[in-house]
Amino acid sequence: MYPVCLDISEKPCVVVGGGSVASRKVKGLLAGDGVVTVISPEISDELYMLFQKKSITWRKRPFEGGDLQGATLVFAATDRQDVQKAIQAEAEKRGILVNVVDDPEACSFQVPAAIRSGDLLLTVSTHGKSPAVSAMIRRQLESEYGMEYQALLDLMSQIREVILAGEYTQEEKKNLFKNILHDDIVHWIKSSQWDLLEKHLQGELGAHYPFDFSSLGQTNS
Repeated sequence: MYPVCLDISEKPCVVVGGGSVASRKVKGLLAGDGVVTVISPEISDELYMLFQKKSITWRKRPFEGGDLQGATLVFAATDRQDVQKAIQAEAEKRGILVNVVDDPEACSFQVPAAIRSGDLLLTVSTHGKSPAVSAMIRRQLESEYGMEYQALLDLMSQIREVILAGEYTQEEKKNLFKNILHDDIVHWIKSSQWDLLEKHLQGELGAHYPFDFSSLGQTNS
């Protein structure tokens, strides 16, 4: 498997099936701003609420040939093997990426267990061998990577602009980024020790950098 983060914003995505598994797939697609169509005679209460809110389109019928036309991603999440195979066959014929639930060998892509902390996205994959192991590792990562990492990302975004706009050599830029990410920087943010953080950054970048920690404090509150 080749790891990649796919931009599905405003892209058409199709989920065939209406149960709990389909619900999970739909929520993941909506989190990526995909345009989701669900095809199933019946759908879960959770999916129906999304349909009522006009967050998804619902075709209240079984899967039919031609349903995948124009799709960017497809999920086959039904409980019928013949339907799963038909979805896979049409997706492959049209050159569309397809995930066939509970059949890793039939998938052209797999969805890893994911942890989101603001703009930070961490994923775990076991190549389909054990979703339970992926879930276990995801829980461990969730406890370790909190919103302080989003605060760090916000701060580093500010700093990156300053460094890239400065008259530094490529090697100097590399060393600055490395030195700024002090071993204690996450702890300083998490514990709101802004004085230590500011002192460290001023030591690396100079006293005239306009540090703005207000948003970091809000992220961490």
